[in-house]
Amino acid sequence: MEVKNDNKEDSKFSMALSKENYKLMLIGLGIILIGFILMGGGGSDDPNVFDESIFSFTHITLAPIVVLFGFCFEIYAIMKKSND
Repeated sequence: MEVKNDNKEDSKFSMALSKENYKLMLIGLGIILIGFILMGGGGSDDPNVFDESIFSFTHITLAPIVVLFGFCFEIYAIMKKSND
């Protein structure tokens, strides 16, 4: 006995996340990368010379805040419901 499936939604392949979610996730990844780039740099080329620039506001405060915001944005991007 053959059963026909008339419901088109069941026969269609559906993704767990929409295209908009993936775009938002890429934006979040970019924010995280910007935060890690801000963390880098500073210091001295000569290991015998200490450079105070590694303790700048950008390296110590701003960059970790940007990275945390990026991770929060990633959570939002994953949890956001699509309008479809």
